[in-house]
Amino acid sequence: MDTTPHETKSPNPGDRPTVSYSIVELNQKYSEGTLSPTEAVTSCLEAIEALDPTIGAWQALYQEEAQEAAAIASAEFEAGRRKGPFHGIPFALKDIVDVEGKLTAAGCAEWSERRSKVTAEIAQRLIAAGGILIGKTKTVEFAFGGWGTNQRMGTPHNPWDPKVARTPGGSSSGSGAAVASGMIPCAIGTDTGGSVRLPAAFCGIVGLKTTEGLLPTKGIVPLSHTLDTPGPMARTVTDVALMFEALCSEPINLDLSAGIAGMRIGSLSDQERMGIEAAQLDAYDRALDQLADLGAEIIQFQPAKPFEEMKEAAAVILTAEGYFHHGALMDDPDSLVDENVRPRFKAGADISSAQYVGALLQRDSDRESFSLAMQGIDALVTPTTPMLPTPLTETDELSTPARFTRAINYLSMCGTSVPSGVSNGGLPTSLQIACAGGNEAICLQISAAYERARGALPAPPLFA
Repeated sequence: MDTTPHETKSPNPGDRPTVSYSIVELNQKYSEGTLSPTEAVTSCLEAIEALDPTIGAWQALYQEEAQEAAAIASAEFEAGRRKGPFHGIPFALKDIVDVEGKLTAAGCAEWSERRSKVTAEIAQRLIAAGGILIGKTKTVEFAFGGWGTNQRMGTPHNPWDPKVARTPGGSSSGSGAAVASGMIPCAIGTDTGGSVRLPAAFCGIVGLKTTEGLLPTKGIVPLSHTLDTPGPMARTVTDVALMFEALCSEPINLDLSAGIAGMRIGSLSDQERMGIEAAQLDAYDRALDQLADLGAEIIQFQPAKPFEEMKEAAAVILTAEGYFHHGALMDDPDSLVDENVRPRFKAGADISSAQYVGALLQRDSDRESFSLAMQGIDALVTPTTPMLPTPLTETDELSTPARFTRAINYLSMCGTSVPSGVSNGGLPTSLQIACAGGNEAICLQISAAYERARGALPAPPLFA
């Protein structure tokens, strides 16, 4: 596994005062006494000051509170009171996660003055583990969109292209861009149809979509209450795993060094390979070869139903529930909402109760059929997205890049997005590794083995 610091610089060389360390590196330096949480937080704030005018990933910063928490953590370290591997780690929350007394706009200008009455349980868990909250990152309005755009609150710049504004992926756009550009070691996103994995893919980082119900959603602004899942985002699989452990209420058995020899891994059928961009497909095939070299058996997998059909079935549930939660706001023609997002929600008004219940029942049937087809297969591997990061001027807001990700939510599976390389054009490619629900440990084990085999990747060129 690559543990080399990811050096990222502002467009003007020398402006960036710090090196962005991983969670693993921060723990090492804390143990050595060569860095304190106060210094780590200061580095993050300095990096944000230097980089965010270009990236635009942050919705709100809690500088004073972060510095106070860092001072407490530093004193605890000096007294020999370490809480664990997340103690003193700076992190960010997607701006649909509530923090008591703080603004949570959920990417909506109409909600720009909404103050949270509670702190989300996942935020409580990270803070209890010693994490230091730096602030909130931008999101697609109410987390409903895979491209990462936000008409009214701003779209983060993907750090992989210094000249062309490209999609950062959504809906956890700010979390993806902030982590990729080195402003923060890790962040929380949420994933309803790909909203952790899509920005992870487009921004060249690692994201974990957790099994629905594994992590609490209390205190998170809902999109689809049956599909919403929070998840960690970081630059390495190990960092994501450490964050995941801090998020779980019960100890988990993770062995990222175990390897994958003897595992059976499903690959896309010839039919499912259609429509994938050549650069993404080339990276996918290289990844399959690397997994085979690690001792895995690669088996062409034929799902009972095409991914595209499952994506559309999931859309019925997502849209109906989204309209239930936010339809009144979207129906108000004077509300300050994103005009690309409004019709996505309003489509839910046309879904009847019979259609909604039918979709839920169909989901149960599809999960059963898919589970039977997956018997004897440890994981399914796909590209995370069919395409590379798209220029914003070419983005079709009526479409979604969630062909392979949304089906994983629909099927109640867990999955990671792991960078699979960099295209000849200098854009990140990505790999989705998906396992049956509750098998995050296996998913992360495969992801870590692949990451080691893949080797180190360059930093985004805007800051290299």
